[in-house]
Amino acid sequence: MNVRSSAAVLAAIAVIGAAAPAAADSSPSPSPSQQALPSALYGESDPQYDGVWRQSLALLAQHTVGVEPPKEAVDWLAGQQCADGSFAPFRADTGTACDAKTMVDTNQTAAAVQALAALGGHDAVTGKALDWLKSVQNKDGGWGYMAGGASDANSTSVVVGALAAAGEKPAEVVKGGKSPYDALLKLALPCDTKGDGAGAFAFQPDKKGELVANADATAAGVAGSLGAGLVVEPGKGKNGAADAACEKAGTPEQAAANGAAHLTDALAADGHLVSALPGAEDQPDYGNTADAVVALAAQGATGPAAKSVAWLEKNAADWAAQSGPAAYAQLIFAAHATGADPRAFGGADLVKQLTATGPAAPAADAASEKNGQEEKDEKEKGDSGSGSVVWWALGLCLAAGAGVGILVSSRKKRQQP
Repeated sequence: MNVRSSAAVLAAIAVIGAAAPAAADSSPSPSPSQQALPSALYGESDPQYDGVWRQSLALLAQHTVGVEPPKEAVDWLAGQQCADGSFAPFRADTGTACDAKTMVDTNQTAAAVQALAALGGHDAVTGKALDWLKSVQNKDGGWGYMAGGASDANSTSVVVGALAAAGEKPAEVVKGGKSPYDALLKLALPCDTKGDGAGAFAFQPDKKGELVANADATAAGVAGSLGAGLVVEPGKGKNGAADAACEKAGTPEQAAANGAAHLTDALAADGHLVSALPGAEDQPDYGNTADAVVALAAQGATGPAAKSVAWLEKNAADWAAQSGPAAYAQLIFAAHATGADPRAFGGADLVKQLTATGPAAPAADAASEKNGQEEKDEKEKGDSGSGSVVWWALGLCLAAGAGVGILVSSRKKRQQP
């Protein structure tokens, strides 16, 4: 999901809605000026808070649109895992074992599971990660950002997505007799809530134990209550439009319906959510709007989701260019969930732009390409047009088998998040 509504949220995030999870304070790691970033990493900003998160979203987004990520990028992500199965945002030296000072968290770990499970071939890594996540599950069935922290809607939901991605049933992952769905139900505001918060989700109870509506947590809560992850397939939502009256949430499905209705109301005026920093005027919240689109699509509220995607197409380009790979991934997830074309998103090719923030895919083998062309030329000399079509098709197959390296070999310099 997006920037978490937490007192421990990144103070360094300057762009509203930037796609990174909430983070607790951690020991400073070398900045890009002190240490060169790994060539396999997506984005060029300091990864100490969101390296694994943005890498996971980038790889998952590429996989979602049929692009095979570079092997080195996938290996980098898998190699960030600690021996106990957890992930920290960034380990500059993976040769040094993780210890008590390594700031591992549930969000980076769950995001890595979702990406690596989708890519396949990493069962050992995802299995250890899930074991760690289960070991730090709270007695209310949920998860906090840090192990042992109070459960919050965002962290619980991203872990639900990881469990589902790995083929597990979140309802059967229990602690103290409680599942993640029980934890989310406790964070759903009742229908008789005063003001405009009825049916929304809170991030966590406040200091007084009260629930306060939070748009980001609501988007996460809707998806999590439906067992959905970061990626929602278009047309898979089966619960209908989110325009019904709020009803007592006795089930995760009803809580999701109530949350989706709240999001629909919040998006009705302008098609987007707003966010404000202390002392600043309200501004469009691009990241949370993209998350809301995915949540609404999971619910089956295609109308409101389509309206907000249209708004993102017109307005999110500058935000994504400034925020970097995770932002491009969020927009790709929103486009994919609604059946929009991420390669023609408001006149932009999100897939190409995302790819440009990471390492180049392997280039086609030069010798094979040359041999293929020579065979094609030789065949064309002695054959009719129908024969040349066969060799043209074979050439395409060879190029496809080599990946998308040719396409991106002349890409622009990676954009800075």
